Amino acid sequence: MSKKQLIMESALELFAKQGFEATSVQQITEHAGISKGAFYLSFKSKDELIIGLIDHFMLEFISDIDHVVKNHIDDKNLLNEFYKAAFHSFQKHSDFAKIFIKEQSQTVNEDLISKMHHYDKLIDKIILGMLERLYGEEVRHTKYDLIYCVKGFMHTYSQLFLFFNVPLDLDLLSQSLAEKTYLLAKHSETTFISEALYQTFNETLDDKVTKEQIIEIIEQKIEEVDESTENESLVLLKQHILEPSLSPVIVKGLLSNLKDHSKCKQISYLLRSYLEL
Repeated sequence: MSKKQLIMESALELFAKQGFEATSVQQITEHAGISKGAFYLSFKSKDELIIGLIDHFMLEFISDIDHVVKNHIDDKNLLNEFYKAAFHSFQKHSDFAKIFIKEQSQTVNEDLISKMHHYDKLIDKIILGMLERLYGEEVRHTKYDLIYCVKGFMHTYSQLFLFFNVPLDLDLLSQSLAEKTYLLAKHSETTFISEALYQTFNETLDDKVTKEQIIEIIEQKIEEVDESTENESLVLLKQHILEPSLSPVIVKGLLSNLKDHSKCKQISYLLRSYLEL
């Protein structure tokens, strides 16, 4: 485990118990068994660490649901699989999910708010694409309301197993919410959130990942990934980002080598978004 990963895991344990504000760098370093100097070699501040955690776990979540939407062939079962992927991801990262839900409503840090809005917008994009694929013109006037309904379902029902430890059949829950979403899509007529209103909400949130950020993440993954195919794909993609030379077909092939690797889902999603593939 790298020093950076150790710090993130130690911080996550403390944040889950105490929250962001009540946890100090001193406590994190003591819990991780490292010096403050070692901490600041990895992160410039506690806020940068928090943003790093948000990036790590939100990209995991987004890549999970994006993978389902992009690769699931059976439209009849897509909503069910979407909810299932979302809830399994929440469950897998339950400590972070608890923190994220709590802190999202409490933080006044503008950088954190901006980061949360950024990922919220990415989730919206995935849900919107799914709704348009499934229902097309039927939801032309209600699709933005439906985005909020889907997110509301995910947020509210996830709290049953995140905060109340209620034993749930996630398959049944996903099926139930897929049915409810279908009914809303098919029978809702009154529009509250118009396209213009939705764009107003999001016009200040256009935060695209930079080339420098992409390169930094690729380099981290090259160090972490041992498998030759994935490692070589990352090296070639890094070279392509720095100096474009590969055809779209080859780039897509390299990305396909990464999409199912547990350590490469995030960078695969980011690269597809960055390269607009």
